[in-house]
Amino acid sequence: MSLVEQSTKLDLERIIFIGRTFEEYLDMFSLSVEELKGKKILDCPAGACSFTAVGNKSGLSVTACDIAYYHSSEDLKNKGLQDIEHAMEHMQKAKSNYIWTYFEDIEGLRKHRLNALKDCIKDMEESSDRYVPVTLPSLPFKDGEFDILLSAHFLFMYADRLDYQFHIETLNELLRVTKEEIRIFPIVDLEGKRYEHLDKLISYLADTGCTVEEVKVPYEFQANANSMLKIRKE
Repeated sequence: MSLVEQSTKLDLERIIFIGRTFEEYLDMFSLSVEELKGKKILDCPAGACSFTAVGNKSGLSVTACDIAYYHSSEDLKNKGLQDIEHAMEHMQKAKSNYIWTYFEDIEGLRKHRLNALKDCIKDMEESSDRYVPVTLPSLPFKDGEFDILLSAHFLFMYADRLDYQFHIETLNELLRVTKEEIRIFPIVDLEGKRYEHLDKLISYLADTGCTVEEVKVPYEFQANANSMLKIRKE
């Protein structure tokens, strides 16, 4: 590993450690616990989400991976608490870019984010093997190791700093480790605009033999972020 890669990997300041709750995941990806039972699931990148923690307690088989997991749970907890407060300050200024039905107000949102962080850190300390450090676009898993892969708030969202080639390389890697299906949420960037290369990317996936559809989901917090990309391997 080069020193550049190492310093990028270990620079905690560059990582935003905020997560969604288990219930949010079910809505963002239009899933039920019943559908997921008996499946091996990967959350990539998982951040401070509680999907792995609560999922495993609910009888599911979930693994989380993220670049953040190169750091200790104590450092991540402190970073998460700081990041939540920064996000809430930003939210006060950008309130109109969000739809306040899922969360009644900023205090309700803060509670959700703190609960997700608390559950994630507790599970990380109790079951650290479920939290795998990775640096995309490469994953340390076997071909077809997981049945379903869920990817939230990463690809497409950061189109301003992750180029099309990175998206393709990452998707190829996600497809490699997945047997059945990948779901990506949302399909808009940070400004709420549909990812500009989405049609090109869908054509690319169709050419590799995947079935791809855009699916409306019962979750919208950021305005226009109410659809996911569902990619089925044939």
